[in-house]
Amino acid sequence: MTTASPHHEAKPVALITGGGTGIGRAIGNALAADGYNLAIASRSAEHLAAGAAELRGRGARVLEIPTDVRMPDQVDRAIEAIRAEFGRLDVLVNNAAGNFLAPAERITPNGWRAVVGIVLDGTFFCSRAAFPLLRRSPSPSIVNIVAAYAWMAGPGTAHSAAAKAGVVALTRSLAVEWARYGIRVNAVSPGPVRTDGTDQQLWVSDTIVEAVTKGVPLGRFGTPEEIAEAVRFLVSSRASYITGDVISVDGGQWLGRGIMPLLENAFPDPGPPKE
Repeated sequence: MTTASPHHEAKPVALITGGGTGIGRAIGNALAADGYNLAIASRSAEHLAAGAAELRGRGARVLEIPTDVRMPDQVDRAIEAIRAEFGRLDVLVNNAAGNFLAPAERITPNGWRAVVGIVLDGTFFCSRAAFPLLRRSPSPSIVNIVAAYAWMAGPGTAHSAAAKAGVVALTRSLAVEWARYGIRVNAVSPGPVRTDGTDQQLWVSDTIVEAVTKGVPLGRFGTPEEIAEAVRFLVSSRASYITGDVISVDGGQWLGRGIMPLLENAFPDPGPPKE
């Protein structure tokens, strides 16, 4: 664990789980640009070091906390480290995730527990542990990262879809329970996004990439930065009357394309208008 000399921090502080890579790192960069200091948590010390170096380059103070969010005792220690280092916590982004493609009948009990443990259990454990610090913040906010297959079919991702659906329900329940403390709880639902992690676990072939792209009305993958901008909005004062909501940043994926492929074949793009 890397720390500076403990003191109460005047700047707002955000904890981002899975904050060393991919979408988590992009969220950290966005919040650093808004003046946040950051705590980033990950099971991988290597990921933490790389993410922290980039964030420090943007002027943020960064606390690296090796944490397995499936383990409540480790989560509790992470929150205590934030309290000792910064004296406050204003934003929690539950971004840590685990996923892999497999037909449901081939998902082992250990594989199921690993994904549900990181996504659903981890979101609850982190939210619960962060609550005492968040309720003392002048503008506390939680943002949970989910996915469109929380309410759509998720073939090949039954474990992750079930976990993300649980996080959506948890988001709404906490939004109602914790509104009395001023804690806003929302979620962001990314569409397909390419990162090193997703390329290794999900977008493992050109065939899958092509199929996924065809399912997005805007016809492309998103970027981590596009997801980060939605989080940036939700934790800001511009979203001060939004709680219990899910913002989809998915190029229209959750809407589905329905008969669009048939229409596109029947009515091909005529190209740019003639002068």
